[in-house]
Amino acid sequence: MAKSEMLMVFAYDVEDNRTRRRVARVLENHAVRVQKSVFEAWMDQDLAREVSRHAASELGPNDSLRVYAVGEAGYQRTRVFGTTVLSEKQSYYLI
Repeated sequence: MAKSEMLMVFAYDVEDNRTRRRVARVLENHAVRVQKSVFEAWMDQDLAREVSRHAASELGPNDSLRVYAVGEAGYQRTRVFGTTVLSEKQSYYLI
């Protein structure tokens, strides 16, 4: 049985430039940068948990990472303005 995917939104606030680059690198491996400190990706809960833990392990004491799970109903009501748009949910992915 395929695991259900949701749109996961990762947003961080990191003070140190070096730490910020490490957190961004973790997220870039799994998600699309849609703003300077915001990433989005379609993924299941297990992968989201893994990515979140990995990114959070890079945080300093005054840094934060927020992860939002957007279900289908929320995604249908989402509006994006500007140039960075997450690709539509696919039933397959090319790697």
